[in-house]
Amino acid sequence: MNRTVFNTPVVRHFFKWLSWIGLKLTGWKVEGQAPDARKYVLIAVPHTSNWDFPVTLAMFFKLGIQAHWMGKASLFKGPMGPIMKYLGGIPVDRSKSNGMVQQLVEEFNRCKELIVTIPPEGTRKKVQQWKSGFYHVASGANVPIALGFMDFKTKKGGIQKLFYPTGDYEADLVTIQDFYRSLNVFGKRPTQTA
Repeated sequence: MNRTVFNTPVVRHFFKWLSWIGLKLTGWKVEGQAPDARKYVLIAVPHTSNWDFPVTLAMFFKLGIQAHWMGKASLFKGPMGPIMKYLGGIPVDRSKSNGMVQQLVEEFNRCKELIVTIPPEGTRKKVQQWKSGFYHVASGANVPIALGFMDFKTKKGGIQKLFYPTGDYEADLVTIQDFYRSLNVFGKRPTQTA
């Protein structure tokens, strides 16, 4: 993967400090720690607002995670494109099936270290069911899924544990969603939380 804000020597120290200050001033607390794995898919639930983005980036710096994240292709158009990529973004064209899962599996196989954040809801809007891409990427690349969360009600977020896909998508999805139900977390817009 390309150079990002997370691996640029002087810049990353500045943003780490800025993230620490920002989280402190806004009352956010980070729970857990970065998983002891070099490659994994990171999901963060729930995803209901554009505010998820800066909070997530700040938590990445606090946890020392050099993550990439999936975003709709329109975020990467014009002058913002290079900035979004530098912040770790990977553009996704949601209007067509373009083999995104296979591309990410190949990228995981090519890299010695890689963390990719994929929102299971696929959008900030309320959804009836999660998209399966995050699971198929992890399963296809034989990497674990880190279960991250952000709770705007308590202003806590972080990573709870690693989940290793068994290959049984339906059963694994029930286990993962039951875990999130037990956390009882709320997004910035609670009515959008699935």
